[in-house]
Amino acid sequence: MSIAEQKAELEVLLDIPAKRQRIQAIQAEMANPKFWEDHNHAAKVAQELKHLDDLLLRFEVAESESELAELENEATFTGAHDDASAFLSIHAGSGGTEAQDWAEMLLRMYLRYAEQADYKVELLDRIDGEEAGIKSASIYIKGFRVYGKLKGENGTHRLVRISPFDADKSRHTSFALVEVVPEIERSQLIIKPEEIRIDVYRAGGHGGQGVNTTDSAVRITHLPTNIVVTCQNERSQLQNKNQALKILQGKLQLLEDEKRRAEEQKHKGEPVLASWGNQIRSYVLQPYQLVKDLRSGYETSAVQDVLDGNLESILESYRKHIAQGKINYKDSKEK
Repeated sequence: MSIAEQKAELEVLLDIPAKRQRIQAIQAEMANPKFWEDHNHAAKVAQELKHLDDLLLRFEVAESESELAELENEATFTGAHDDASAFLSIHAGSGGTEAQDWAEMLLRMYLRYAEQADYKVELLDRIDGEEAGIKSASIYIKGFRVYGKLKGENGTHRLVRISPFDADKSRHTSFALVEVVPEIERSQLIIKPEEIRIDVYRAGGHGGQGVNTTDSAVRITHLPTNIVVTCQNERSQLQNKNQALKILQGKLQLLEDEKRRAEEQKHKGEPVLASWGNQIRSYVLQPYQLVKDLRSGYETSAVQDVLDGNLESILESYRKHIAQGKINYKDSKEK
């Protein structure tokens, strides 16, 4: 296939006409004198415009296979919230210290990934294990396309290794759940006061030390769905409440998106994509070295590189398989 033919296909995949229209819409919005009054929104829109301008320029001048391959990767970001920052939470599975240590290893992996990608990270909540590791933790990762890159991490992650906590040096299998939620800047979803219960309590830090001496930590329960979110890292109760509400907003938006997608798929007869509750990836340290994504089939023996945050290849493999329609619910189950 010639370069011209490939570009013609990419123009459809990238929906270039729609992106040109979006640029015009942004320029019209920015011409409004009140646009710059909301600094956070203005900064995000300006960043979107810069990205779109850059993308169109790259498309126009692309003349090589490598340049087209980069643009093809761009076509894997099609979700409504892909450009957003994200909230990422990790929950240790059953298994006590083993699972809690694994959860902390995952937290380190995502922190290293964010550092390498030059994203800003804020710790929102952390509950340490009694002996080692963490029972759970939540972080806010700020940057362009964080959610689009990390949304595929939703699900159960499995670790197989010789336990450092077992005197008999036997092999153990541990599980941890990862949840990724987009930061929703503006949503039509309204959270009614009567739909939530807010509990406050005293925040605790590493090693059981108090972050402060006031009841600043916040737990919000959404009564209709029983979704619970917590935030305790900020010293202000109001700040913790606002962050918790942002996470709740993102979770509720994903629920609505999933309902709409399921309804569309029901009418179209399309397969249902893997849900976050399924096992998605195995990390084997013994008796051999292997990381395998159970959905895309991607695998690598460079386990330590992955655990050190080098995730781009495995994240890209998931997006490409999603874009090609190769992942469904059944495929996400380990055979």
